[in-house]
Amino acid sequence: MDFLSPDMLVILFFVAGFAGCIDAMAGGGGLITVPALLATGITPTQALATNKLQGTAGSLTASLYFIRRGVVSLKDMRFAILCTFIGSALGTVLVQQVDTSVLSSLIPLLLIGIALYFLFSKNMDEGEQKITLHTFALTAGFGIGFYDGFFGPGTGSFFAMAFVSLMGFALPKATAHTKVLNCTSNVASLLFFALGGQMVWMLGGVMMLGQFIGARIGARLVLTKGQQLIRPMIVVVSVVMSARLIWQNYFGG
Repeated sequence: MDFLSPDMLVILFFVAGFAGCIDAMAGGGGLITVPALLATGITPTQALATNKLQGTAGSLTASLYFIRRGVVSLKDMRFAILCTFIGSALGTVLVQQVDTSVLSSLIPLLLIGIALYFLFSKNMDEGEQKITLHTFALTAGFGIGFYDGFFGPGTGSFFAMAFVSLMGFALPKATAHTKVLNCTSNVASLLFFALGGQMVWMLGGVMMLGQFIGARIGARLVLTKGQQLIRPMIVVVSVVMSARLIWQNYFGG
C-alpha cells in the first residue's frame, strides 16, 4: 500500500511533530494532520480514527508534562475528567446517527467569537473565579467533551476560553488544564473508533512518535513563553479553523 511507503511515513512523522507542537500551545493540530492523512488515500473514517490515535499521544504527552511540573492537580481534576470522558463517549456514539451539517455552519461563528475574545481581552492574568470546579465539570467539562466526541474542531479553544472566563485561570494555566481534558475526550473517542476497526495502526504509530516529540516541545513553550506566545496562537488557530470550515461548507473543499 502506497500510504505505508517509507517516504510517506517519514513525511507523516514530521507533520505530526509540527501539529503536536501547535496543538500543545493552542489546539487545532487536527487542521494539519487530518488533511495529511486524507492525502494518503485512506478513507475519511479511517483518517478521523487514526487522527484520534496520534492526537491522543500528543495530548497525553503535554498533559503529563504539565502534571509533573505541578501546574495541574489530577486530584482536583478527577470529577472534570470523568464528566468530560462521559460527554465525549456520548458524543461519539450520537455522531454516528445524526447529521452534523448544522454544527458545520455554526462552529465557524463561535470560533471567530473566541478569536475576538482572546484578541481584545485586556487581561489574561489570574482573574475572578465565577463557578466552582464541580460546576465547571458538569457544564463545560461534559458539554465540551460531548462536542469533541460529536464534532471536534476548536475543542482546545473552547476549553481554554472556559477556563479563563469561568475559572479565572491565567492563560498558561488554562492551556495546561485544557490539555488534560482534551486528552480525556480524545481517549474516550479513540476507544469507540478502535472498537469499530477503523484504525490504520502503522500510520497512527509513526505519527504518535512525531506527536510525542512535538507536544513535549509545545508544552515547554507554554510554561516558558506564556501569554506572549499562546494568545496569538489561539487567535490564529481559531481564525484558520473558521476559514477552513466555511470553505468546506460553501465551496466543497
